[in-house]
Amino acid sequence: MTPSPAALAAQAGRAAGQPAARRHPRAVAGALVALTKPRIIELLLVTTVPTMLLAQRGLPSVKLVLATLIGGTLAAGSANTINCYIDRDIDAVMKRTSRRPLVNKQGMVKPTEALIWGIVLGAAATATLGLAANWLSAILADTAILFYVFVYTLLLKRRSPSNIVIGGAAGCFPVLVGWAAVTNTVAIPAIVLFAVIFLWTPPHFWALAMKFKDDYAAAGVPMLPVVAKPAAVTRKILVYSYLMVAATLALAPYAGWLYTAAAVGLGAWFLAEAHRLHGTVSQQTDAAKPFPMRLFHLSIGYLTLLFAVVAVAALLPVGRW
Repeated sequence: MTPSPAALAAQAGRAAGQPAARRHPRAVAGALVALTKPRIIELLLVTTVPTMLLAQRGLPSVKLVLATLIGGTLAAGSANTINCYIDRDIDAVMKRTSRRPLVNKQGMVKPTEALIWGIVLGAAATATLGLAANWLSAILADTAILFYVFVYTLLLKRRSPSNIVIGGAAGCFPVLVGWAAVTNTVAIPAIVLFAVIFLWTPPHFWALAMKFKDDYAAAGVPMLPVVAKPAAVTRKILVYSYLMVAATLALAPYAGWLYTAAAVGLGAWFLAEAHRLHGTVSQQTDAAKPFPMRLFHLSIGYLTLLFAVVAVAALLPVGRW
């Protein structure tokens, strides 16, 4: 999609009549790294290592873990970079994304360079996983990239309120990659963990979108909080939250009693906050600004702790049935 004139001006990083900024190597490198959205990658990697430990029922080789993490980082960076390339027009409109490199990093990275960078990262991810782990993990990582770019970014994001529900599946692939890297298969525990993240994504992202719904509306992105009333959004958050907690318990036969006890406790914590958000929204015409972000931040902590328990349960025989 062709960026708006305002977006193009922002990409150039200068007002009319001002000279172009100099492209210092360090600044260019920083902009390229920023395109990969490192903070999002961190959360994806948090789910990979515990899955590998569960697949191994212990510690896989350090070489395999490092190769999988590097390959996963490159794959996620590829998808995020290409997403930034495609969405640079709406990123320029939204306050939350207005500082992304292709919007206002003073023209340090040109759109074509960003696209090439994203493709190179994807190729490097494929080679790293294929040669250092196995080709099944490489194929799964490539599938995640293609799904994120073509299904979420190009097909759904600007057209459907269900964009993050379906498109969010791309963020679930790291658990499949991690499991496949260890076993060269995809088994039921990996599918269960995929389902957990799939069901976790809508409450996580809708809470954020409630906070920034004006941004999404200005950019023409039909996120659910833009097209539905706040109470309807929080009802759906509740539905997905209960389904997510149920999915976490489906892992109990494979992860043991220690994990099960922790999953119940963490699930109760998450559901309590989801109910709190729904109750707050139901009592007024619009969402209270602090509350959506409470659930958003809690959701990150919840997922991190849940997978930390997966790791502990995989390493400690005492926690098994």
